Amino acid sequence: MSVISNVQLPGLRSPQAGFEAPFDLLSACHERVQRSLDLLGRLLVHLRDRGCDDDARSAAHDVFRYFAIAGPAHHVDEEVHVLPLLEASREPALAAAARQIRDDHVQMQLIWQRLGPPLQALADPTQAWSPAALEPLQAAAKDFIAIHARHVPLEDEIVFPAARARSSPVMQRAMGAEMAARRRAT
Repeated sequence: MSVISNVQLPGLRSPQAGFEAPFDLLSACHERVQRSLDLLGRLLVHLRDRGCDDDARSAAHDVFRYFAIAGPAHHVDEEVHVLPLLEASREPALAAAARQIRDDHVQMQLIWQRLGPPLQALADPTQAWSPAALEPLQAAAKDFIAIHARHVPLEDEIVFPAARARSSPVMQRAMGAEMAARRRAT
């Protein structure tokens, strides 16, 4: 088993939420986000201590794949289905939370432009790894982890509960169907 991936993460589970429960699905994504961020942190330690090997390449591939595919889809789900409910609420605190989430998504994309390419290169066994690449990778990873550390709790504690309270079962079924259709289209 991989040196990087065999670390158990206490308190994390992989809930089986589906599109029929879109808010549960969005929350479940946050647990996968955290696992991927934890793997990113362990990858950086591994690179520093052991260098680039097959375990490091595998971890880089997993982190890259998650945030390159699932991350953008999650953000679209929120921007299309969740944030408009808060913006329409006419509650200043909820509108501010929606603005913060949108701003965070922009910042995450900018950070990902610094983090994604080196992770993708690291995952590619045909590309040489230089220890000099570790410092910029660490800086981008630190920023990426930090923005998620404030972003995810805002969604879990304020944004998702407020949006769920403002959406009917019919709206949630339509939301889930649209989320599923969007993934089939890509």
